[in-house]
Amino acid sequence: LERPIDVADVASIEEERMTLLHLIDRDRRMLPTFQQALARVDDGSYGWCDETGEPIGLQRLLLSPTTALSVEAKQRRELLERHLS
Repeated sequence: LERPIDVADVASIEEERMTLLHLIDRDRRMLPTFQQALARVDDGSYGWCDETGEPIGLQRLLLSPTTALSVEAKQRRELLERHLS
């Protein structure tokens, strides 16, 4: 016996599908960032700022494990980007 199509079920399934597609897209966009962080682990530069060569700091790495910039370097970069745009 076939069950009648429930509009609420279809809407729920579609919402879940859209959420999953969004997560897949986000993960696909983030993959290069994760790969770069792993490469920095491999070459020993993880945890060191790409711009200054100074330690990034544990708190920042815990909050943003893929970062390659210290808080100060990131702020300088954002300020420069705002100034140039």
